[in-house]
Amino acid sequence: MKHILSALVMNKPGVLAHVAGMFAARAFNIDSLAVGRTDDPNISRMTIVVVGDDKVVEQVRKQLLKIVEVVKVQDFVGQDCVARDLMLVSVACTAEKRPEILALIEMFNAKVVDIGPKFVMVEVAGPESKVEAFIDSCRPYGVKNVVRTGTVAMARYNRAAKTEE
Repeated sequence: MKHILSALVMNKPGVLAHVAGMFAARAFNIDSLAVGRTDDPNISRMTIVVVGDDKVVEQVRKQLLKIVEVVKVQDFVGQDCVARDLMLVSVACTAEKRPEILALIEMFNAKVVDIGPKFVMVEVAGPESKVEAFIDSCRPYGVKNVVRTGTVAMARYNRAAKTEE
């Protein structure tokens, strides 16, 4: 089962290496990893996607909490959250095929970010399944290059909760 973990960590040099080293030392595989600063310049958020059963992921969570620079860890499994991936993809695009490709881009609510005589570069953001579906739809035209972020996620607002992050 795929788990999305969110870890708030101190924004200091070496923290990412320490966390990645913990995963490697325990033979846990990271499916995706995205890191960025939060509104507090001293804290970064690591969004880590791992595949494993609940027992394995609970072990990962506990090991993360043992790292001094890790402030908080949250597993989004079973929680209502918004998760998104971002992708830039360069697709072969002849003048004859351009209307087809532009229609496809519009269908996926994607965005053209660069265009040339023989290609179009597209930005796609959304759930991983949408990003994958867009790549699959572009394959017949010729996918030239792909760059993706890892998943980022945030818990949905819960009106019933007394305290929010």
